[in-house]
Amino acid sequence: MKKSIFVLGLAALSLMMGSCGTNSTLSQVGAQVLNNVLLGSTGTTTTTGNTTTDNATGVLGNILNSVLGGSSKPTLQQLVGTWKYSQPGCAFTSDQLLAQAGGEVVASQIKAKLQPTFQKIGIKSSNTSITLNENKTFALSLAGKSFSGNFAYNEDTQQLTLQGLLLTINCYAKRNSDGIALLFESSKLLTLLQTLSALSGNATLQTVGDLSKSYDGMRIGFDFK
Repeated sequence: MKKSIFVLGLAALSLMMGSCGTNSTLSQVGAQVLNNVLLGSTGTTTTTGNTTTDNATGVLGNILNSVLGGSSKPTLQQLVGTWKYSQPGCAFTSDQLLAQAGGEVVASQIKAKLQPTFQKIGIKSSNTSITLNENKTFALSLAGKSFSGNFAYNEDTQQLTLQGLLLTINCYAKRNSDGIALLFESSKLLTLLQTLSALSGNATLQTVGDLSKSYDGMRIGFDFK
C-alpha cells in the first residue's frame, strides 16, 4: 500500500512537470529520473548477500541529497572543524519542484562543468580549505589565498556569513554524506572567485556566469571533506 501511494505521488509530480515549460532541460531530466524511480518502485530490487535494496528508495535518497533543506541542514556543531576541498558542489533550493525531481542528475552535470574551471583557477585540496571554530571564528584558504574573521550561522535558513576585515561572504551550508558543502548563488560565487583569484574579466570564469543564466534555484560552490 505504501509503495502504491509513493508511485501515485511521483506520477502526479511527473504530470505537473510536463505542464511546466519554464526550463525544458530540467523538465526532461526530471521526467527521466521520475521514470527510473517509478520503474524501481514496481518491484525492482537489488540483492547483495543477505541485504535487499529497493532501487526506488535509493534513487529518491540521491535526489533529496541535491536539495537544500530537510536532512541536509547541518547544525552549528556539525560545521565545526577543519574541512578540505574535494570537488565542486551543487544543490537546489527546496522550494523548486523540478529541482527535487531531477536535482541529483543535474547537480552531477553541473559539478562536471565546474571542475575544469576550478582546476584552471588553481583550486585543489592542498590549497583550499576552511576551519570553523566553536568560538565562531574562521580561516578560509581559497586557491592559496587566505581570509579570516568571524562567522554567523542560521540553522533554519542554512545561511553562513563569513565576516572579514575587507570582505563579507554569504553562502549556504549543506551537510553531505561525507562532509559539508558551502554553496552560493552563482553570481556571488563569480564575484568571490574574481576577488580572491584576481581573474576579473577572465574567460576562465565564463562557465560560472553561464550557469547562473541556465537554472533557477541553483546554488554552486565547494564540497569539503
